[in-house]
Amino acid sequence: MTPTLTIDQAQDQERSTSPWRYRWWGRLLRDPAAVVGAVILLVMISAALLAPVIAPSDPEATDLRARNTPPSWESAGSSRHLLGTDPVGRDMLSRIIYGARVSLFISITVTLLATILGVTFGLLAGYYGGVADEVLMRIADLFLVFPFILLAITVIAVLGSGLRNLLIVLVVTGWVQHARLVRGQVLGLRTVQYVDASRVSGARDVRIIIRHILPNIVASVIVLATMQLAFVLLTEAALNFLGLGVDPSTPTWGSMISQGRTYIYNAWWVITLPGIAILLTVLAINLLGDWLRDILDPTLRVL
Repeated sequence: MTPTLTIDQAQDQERSTSPWRYRWWGRLLRDPAAVVGAVILLVMISAALLAPVIAPSDPEATDLRARNTPPSWESAGSSRHLLGTDPVGRDMLSRIIYGARVSLFISITVTLLATILGVTFGLLAGYYGGVADEVLMRIADLFLVFPFILLAITVIAVLGSGLRNLLIVLVVTGWVQHARLVRGQVLGLRTVQYVDASRVSGARDVRIIIRHILPNIVASVIVLATMQLAFVLLTEAALNFLGLGVDPSTPTWGSMISQGRTYIYNAWWVITLPGIAILLTVLAINLLGDWLRDILDPTLRVL
């Protein structure tokens, strides 16, 4: 006769067979802040990917007769331009949507490349030590001597503006935090018993690093990457605001704020709406970052 399971026993059995659902999606749905962050970020990414489809008009199309048109909810607004127009009559909603493509592409690309570069250098420095550790960490110290934004401005001023140079500068200056974090954790992990046992059994260094060390640091790397994603987004906006980013004709949130700062008193939406887009995106990333920290840090995990 098959025993009958109680409700609690059935739930426990389902949790054991589908840990992903209960440890990730279940906890996400129980965290209102994380849900808000996920929804905002999903909307921003979807808008960036579907920009040619959902944008109401060409972001570069000008109409001087409609310049500085207020948003549609104001008395002087127009239903043709839901978020108004800028000083040369370009649709603000279309420019914000297309600006999300550039800002999110730069932020995600820089974060991925900087993470890969920093983790690689950190693993090499922490595992092998000696000359590799000294050289890589002294290079990292050189990058930490100067304020990040000042170093980025200096390098871009020398190399010139443009998307490629912006990506290079942000990646080259963004790997340091990952390298130092990973190095510190690897220094403690390379002498633990299971690593020593694997080494004695004849395992190669690459196998030890990939199989035994890397899985133990991936949680910290993910949390740091989420924080860096928000930081890169703000840095990219700041550099574009200063005219040191992509081509000025390309709509980005930072350049939109820069172009609208002289109209802040008589066309507040030109500078405010891109700023709100940056604020919401950074807020969403930070909310998800806090949730990931709680999920991945075993000292904060509540079963």
